[in-house]
This record gives sequence, C-alpha cells and structure tokens, in this order.
Amino acid sequence: MIEPDELHERTGYSRPHNVSALGAPDGNGPGGIFVMDHGTFEPLGRWEVDRGPQRFAYDFWWHLGYDTLLTSEWGTPNMVEGGLDPEILLSSGYGHQMHVWDLRRRRHLQALDLGEEYQIVLELRPAHDPSKAYGFACVVVCLKDLSASIWLWYREENGAWAIRKVIDILAEPADADLLPPMLKGFGAVPPLVTDINLSLDDRFLYVSCWGTGEMRQYDVSDPFNPRHTGSVHLGGIVRRTGHPVSGGYLNGAPQMVEVSRDGKRVYFSNSLYSTWDEQFYPEGIKGWVAKADVNLDNGGGFTLDPGFFVDFGDERPHQIRLEGEDSSSDSFCYPS
Repeated sequence: MIEPDELHERTGYSRPHNVSALGAPDGNGPGGIFVMDHGTFEPLGRWEVDRGPQRFAYDFWWHLGYDTLLTSEWGTPNMVEGGLDPEILLSSGYGHQMHVWDLRRRRHLQALDLGEEYQIVLELRPAHDPSKAYGFACVVVCLKDLSASIWLWYREENGAWAIRKVIDILAEPADADLLPPMLKGFGAVPPLVTDINLSLDDRFLYVSCWGTGEMRQYDVSDPFNPRHTGSVHLGGIVRRTGHPVSGGYLNGAPQMVEVSRDGKRVYFSNSLYSTWDEQFYPEGIKGWVAKADVNLDNGGGFTLDPGFFVDFGDERPHQIRLEGEDSSSDSFCYPS
C-alpha cells in the first residue's frame, strides 16, 4: 500500500495511472512518470529531468532499442475527475499531443501535435518486435464530427519521429430521445475509442468503441494501411446489444481490452471512469466482462464466445491481466 501523502512528498505527483500520474496533489499539472524501487516498490521520485513543454500526461511506452519513450495526454485531475467538461472539450482544452523522450537521459525531445480538434490522446501500443520503431495511439473524439481515430507514430530515416492518422471511426446517427443529455444536441453517438490492444505478433489491433458498443479488429501487418477485419457488438449508448448469457440489453460497452499471448482470446470490460460512466450511461452501469475468440486463419475475424460472461453487478471491472502474461504487459529487448 502506498499512501497518497508518501507519493505526494516523494514525487510531487498524484492520481497515478500505473506509474504515470495525471497531475499534482492540488489537482493541477504537470502530470508525469514517477519511479519506484523495483524490490520494495517505494516511490523514489519523478522520472523527468527536463520535461520541456509537456504538461498533460496519461499513458507511456518505450522503444528500448531506440532509447526512446513516448507519452500521451488526457488532462489534469481537475479537468478529468468531475467528468467530461463540455466547455474544456469545445475549447480544445484537453490533450492533443504525444511527447517523445530520450529514455536514457530522461529529457524531452519532440512534441507531436495531432491538431486541436483531436481531443484526448489515451492509450499507446508500440510494436512488440523491438526492431520496429512504430506504434499506435487512440484519440477519443474529433470536434469536427465526433469521430474517433487511431494514429501511427513512427521513426523517420533522419531519426526524427512523426505521427499519422491511419484509422477513422465515424459517429453513428441516433434519435436524440435515446441519447444522454450531453449528446442530445448532436443527434449522434460518438464511437469514444478509449482503449486499444496490439496482438503479440503485431498482426491485429483491437479497438474498443465505448460509445457505440463495438469491439473492432484491424489487420495492421502493414501499419500504414490497416484493414478492418471484424467486429463484435455488446452494449452501447443506443444499441444496448445483449449477450446470450445475460439476456435482454446491456449497458456500458467494450472498454478495457486484453489479448492473450497466443492471440486467440480477447477479453473486455465495460466501465471507463465512474463520473464519465454516469454522463454517457446515466441509467447506471452494471459491470461485466466478456470474451471473443479470434480466427487466426483466413485473414482474421473474431466472434463472441456465447458461454463466457462474468456479471459484476454494481462493481465496475476495469483492467484485465492474464495469468502467464498477456499482450499488453509483455515487452521485449531482443528480436525473436
């Protein structure tokens, strides 16, 4: 157990997301990464030596072979904890950058700006093969049309890093009477992509559409040209697609996603963050976890497992970790 006061005193950070933190103890910025003793798990201090222009934080990952670390942006605790703030969103006030760092020297190198209309850059998934210098990031919403998107970061021949949008997922038109108050004026359901996961062989990318109630599979063997190869539907703000075990309709939707090391099983839970849950699913979220089975032959595709459904009732499941490791916790130093 790490008490808040200990984390505050030793690192200057608060509201940790793994060992990255959204901000400072007063709820403002900057957020960043803190370091823990690998034996005792005691917090030792902040990781950044020179953070440059970076202020917002959320996820981080690395390319060990290139001495590079990358971070994403959401917002400070004061911008996040009360739910999605429409004023901040419509003024492009949430995070819309990625940051590139010198991993060994812990210094900021580059800010990769996606554009102010692309709001909330969340999960980062680098290629597992350490000889590959690319990865994927998800963006929750575009202010122009409520779409969500997936972006590819990659290392150019001159050694600089760049970013490119490779997937657009469009909003779905909907009857305003079926929408929560926050969305009634738009007449559409945004996909709200809040998590992604890359299979261990770097072949398939799984994309959670927490608004529309869809889990998507893309073949990213060519990371610059992904192909949509399958979808599973459960829950959703309007769809509310049921499960064979649960019967009736489901609320919430695929959110956190985890892929087995053999690439054959995809698990997903349905809760994002309590205050955000209440805004987009105001009838209240009942927690559940479901599973899909992947077809690794014939170009991909996956199907819902009709017999696997874990009902959490009033509890809200989030992160999933598989015994014997999984695709998002495995990181490699050497090519196989």
